[in-house]
Amino acid sequence: MTPVELSRTVLCAVRRAVDQGELSVAVPARAVVTAPGPGGRGDYATNIALQLARPAGRPPRQVAEILRPHLSRTEGVADVEITGPGFLNIHLDGTAATALVRSVQQGAYGHSDALQGEVVELRIPYDVRAEVVADALVRIIATQGGRVEVEHTEPVNLRPVPAPEDPAPLGLDAARWALLHPATHDRPRITADHLVQRASNPLFRVRYAHARARALHRNAAALGFTSIPGDVRDLPPAQGSPRDLSCASAPPSHHPLLTALAEYPRALTQAAAHRAPDRVARQLVSVADALLLFQHTVLPRGDEKPSAAHRARLALAEAAGTVLVGGLSLLGIDAPEHL
Repeated sequence: MTPVELSRTVLCAVRRAVDQGELSVAVPARAVVTAPGPGGRGDYATNIALQLARPAGRPPRQVAEILRPHLSRTEGVADVEITGPGFLNIHLDGTAATALVRSVQQGAYGHSDALQGEVVELRIPYDVRAEVVADALVRIIATQGGRVEVEHTEPVNLRPVPAPEDPAPLGLDAARWALLHPATHDRPRITADHLVQRASNPLFRVRYAHARARALHRNAAALGFTSIPGDVRDLPPAQGSPRDLSCASAPPSHHPLLTALAEYPRALTQAAAHRAPDRVARQLVSVADALLLFQHTVLPRGDEKPSAAHRARLALAEAAGTVLVGGLSLLGIDAPEHL
């Protein structure tokens, strides 16, 4: 279940409470669903009860208590807790992970009709960074059903901060990353840091994570098993840093890899709406870092036989690799299978 789907679920819970006379409010157009903040629990949290408290004429925690059973009865939701002044903390069950992985497997993950039928006119200056940003936006906006027309004319409506020097010496992939990873209002760095094969380089981490996903697929085949989407909640807590590519660790109970994958559709939608391909680049880094922590849990160790858990973890790793290669493709960057 992605945050977008969970947002719709929260709104449905509000609508049921209103229809049953438990709340007297106008159902909002949008419910914000994010990862839990400090003191929060579960996979996701929403402040919808705080948002509705004043129009409902009730304390936020009372609104949360009204909404809690409606959310708890939703398929894919294992439990709902109330924390702080009235935050609803949502725990997803194993079917949520299965559904997310299958959604990625079906293709076109993150594509929507948010901009269906819209023609977006991009008027850009004759500048290499503007050209690269516009080129990426053509593909990103297409994932949301829109179409882009790029013109070099005044008045300009897309003017990223120009690169301080020619990025061509970095090579095509590193040059594009150097121009797309920073926000358009930030000055890009055209340095050799984008070429180093170390964890300090975000581009390397993204491409390396994709290569690791492909290696896991090959190694599993050599061991005689393939992936099957399933429950991955049985993992131990994570240790180490996502930048430590050698640490044998696993994600914590809220599964940052599932969270990062679930956030990818929102990143695509926001990148298209705000003309900001950097949002896609940063989300790819989040997916890569989570996968690099997760990878050590996928294959059996020693005399251990492949189990349903290994097949489910492999499916999740493969889904992450699919998202990474798809996202890099939108940015016009190659994703090698061996690195």
